[in-house]
Amino acid sequence: MTDEAFAHEIADQVESFLLALRAIGAEGDTGSAVPLLLLEVSQVLLAGARLGAQRDFVPREEYQPDVGPEADLDELRLRLAGILGYADTYSFVFDPYAPEIVVSQLSDDLTSIAADLENGLRHYRLGDAEEALWWWQFSYVSNWGNLAGAALNALLTVVSHDRLDAEFSGEDEDLAVADEILEGESLA
Repeated sequence: MTDEAFAHEIADQVESFLLALRAIGAEGDTGSAVPLLLLEVSQVLLAGARLGAQRDFVPREEYQPDVGPEADLDELRLRLAGILGYADTYSFVFDPYAPEIVVSQLSDDLTSIAADLENGLRHYRLGDAEEALWWWQFSYVSNWGNLAGAALNALLTVVSHDRLDAEFSGEDEDLAVADEILEGESLA
């Protein structure tokens, strides 16, 4: 596969993530936001893993070409923080080989990931696939890959607690019936 074709595939995945993240933020549905974010972060991590498995992309110049102003993601960050509420703040180990617990916000981390990905997308849209691949790979290894992995774990934990910690309605009736059955057997 050529670099241009690979860059096109990564650009598609990046654009899909950015569109989905904005849609989740705009929707404001707390009930569906966490599972959808889990799905989107999982998918963008696939793009990152593909970048990490490639040879090192090398920039042509020592400094990045100017691709214009960065997207303003503050409104998105605030929307995500509002949607995530209590689940926004979480902790993780940034470097498992030098363990130190870091406290962070999912809303901050998701918008940081978006900023890194959007920067590479601007290079790609200006026709510089080589610089886009270098940026996406470099920022994956140095920043957004780790943040996405931590965010994925936090989002999965929220989903797990939601599904596994749920109390069952009717549990008291089921226990009463079981007690009656057991009492009936001991009298017999």
